[in-house]
Amino acid sequence: MVHARPNRETILPAMKNTTRAARRALLLGLGALPLAGRAAIGGLPTNTGPKDTSPEWEALRGKLFPGKKIDADSGRIQLIAPLRAAYGASVPVKIVAQIPQTPELYVKRLSLLVDKNPSPLAAQLDLTTEVGQANFETRIRVDEYSHVRVVAELSNGELHMDSRYVKTSGGCSAPPNRDALNLIGKTVLRMPEVAKFDAPNQADVTVVHPNDTGFELNNQTVMYIPSYFVRTVAVTFAGRKIFDADQDFSISENPTWRFNFVPHGPGELRAEVSDSHDAHYKGSLHVDAG
Repeated sequence: MVHARPNRETILPAMKNTTRAARRALLLGLGALPLAGRAAIGGLPTNTGPKDTSPEWEALRGKLFPGKKIDADSGRIQLIAPLRAAYGASVPVKIVAQIPQTPELYVKRLSLLVDKNPSPLAAQLDLTTEVGQANFETRIRVDEYSHVRVVAELSNGELHMDSRYVKTSGGCSAPPNRDALNLIGKTVLRMPEVAKFDAPNQADVTVVHPNDTGFELNNQTVMYIPSYFVRTVAVTFAGRKIFDADQDFSISENPTWRFNFVPHGPGELRAEVSDSHDAHYKGSLHVDAG
């Protein structure tokens, strides 16, 4: 028997036990949003400017940031994304903070959103000053033409936003890569350069994982592949928190985060990962000066 294709009314409530409490409350309320894939009346939308809104964003804003002012003009946070992406299942995005991470003022949390995705809250990152500079890069799924947004919460409570309109589709239903399933959970940390102490250093963490959305069709069985995705990534150095990522299937297959951290001496860069099947994985990298 062919399984019916999941939608927001079925897949998001089914995810309620795979996310943290705050996200659980949000996702359970998203069933009231318009269904992804519904065509715009009269053709393509015209509200495609970086500062434009959407019905999906207004609903998300009310649930994530109720009653709070969000500054979209300050320039304190920047989102870089392509206007047109060749492959909706792997759209590169870069978040650039315009302030350093100092005890006096720093980026405390980043929320990465895709307005029209079945699960629009792609990731929330909780940061510390150990990041040094709150710049992040990753790849996301974009299911249809949509705004992609980042909202930065500063340590003083201010909210700052930037957004880009991305023209692509099919990101949540693209055929998955079923190779190397024996490597699922392998967590790899890399640094492109020799470490410099007491300064921001760039590093990458990658988790080998299909990050199945629940919207992908298995062409052999003609059934939908159940959702199965990385839900948390916690990165530390020498036992001190750098950032925690709470994410879902709107992050691409083999989730990768490029980030900064400030080592104050030799130590272990470590990532602890969990997925929606409650499996846990670890990866580490010894860091020393050259």
